[in-house]
Amino acid sequence: VSAQNGLNELVIKSVVGDARTMGCFVNFGADYLEPGVIEYAGRGAVVLGEIDGRTTSRLRELHRAFLDFDDRAIVTANIWGYLWGKLAYGAQLFATALTDDPIADALADPAYRDVYVEIAREVMRVAQARHITPEGFDGFDPSAFAPAAPRAVSERSLDALVAFNRRSAKTHSGIWRDIAVRKRRTETDGILGPIVRLGAEAGVPTPLIARLIALMHDVEAGRRTQGRETLDLLRATTVG
Repeated sequence: VSAQNGLNELVIKSVVGDARTMGCFVNFGADYLEPGVIEYAGRGAVVLGEIDGRTTSRLRELHRAFLDFDDRAIVTANIWGYLWGKLAYGAQLFATALTDDPIADALADPAYRDVYVEIAREVMRVAQARHITPEGFDGFDPSAFAPAAPRAVSERSLDALVAFNRRSAKTHSGIWRDIAVRKRRTETDGILGPIVRLGAEAGVPTPLIARLIALMHDVEAGRRTQGRETLDLLRATTVG
C-alpha cells in the first residue's frame, strides 16, 4: 500500500503482482519539517480500495486501521478514479510551485486560471482514454475539467480549491518546499511523467504537462527562478 501521490500502484503491482497491491489516496496537508517533526496542516480526503474494485476482508481491516488516523476515511470501488483525480489536482499544484505564491493565491489569480484549467483537462483526457472515471474530493470536481465543461463550472471548482487551501495551515505545496526550502529535486518525473507516457500510449497529446515537466527541471537545476515569469512560460503553451 502506498499513501504517496502518483500512480505508484502501477509500479508496485509490476513488482509484487496485482494480488498483493492495494490502493490508497490521501489529500490531507502535512509537511516534514525536520527529523521527528511533521506538521499536520489540516484534514483532507482519505480513501482506500482494492485495485480491482472488490471489497475484501483485508480492505476492511486496513480501513479500520486508517480510521484510527481519520474517522472520515472511506472505502471505494473506484480507487483509480481518486488517484487520477489527484493527478489532475497535483498537476495544478506543480504549476503553482513554479512561482513563490501560496497555493490559494496562485489558484485564485485570474491571470493564470486558463493554465490551471487546461492542465487538469489534459489529465482528464488521458483518464478518459484509459476508461477511468475520476472522482472528486475537497473542492476538486473532475467534471469541471472535462473537455466540454463550461468555464463557469471550472471556475467554481477552482474557487472551492482556493477555499479548501485557505483553511489549511500548509500555505505552499510540498513541491514548492522541496525546491525553496529543502533545495532538492521534486517528484516531477515520478508523478507527472506517467501522465505523458500513458497519454502517448492512448494517443492523447499532453503538451502542457510535458512543458510543465521541462520547466520544473529548469527550476530544480537553477536555470529558472520560482516566479510568475516562469509560470508565464507555461501559460504561453496554452495559447501557442
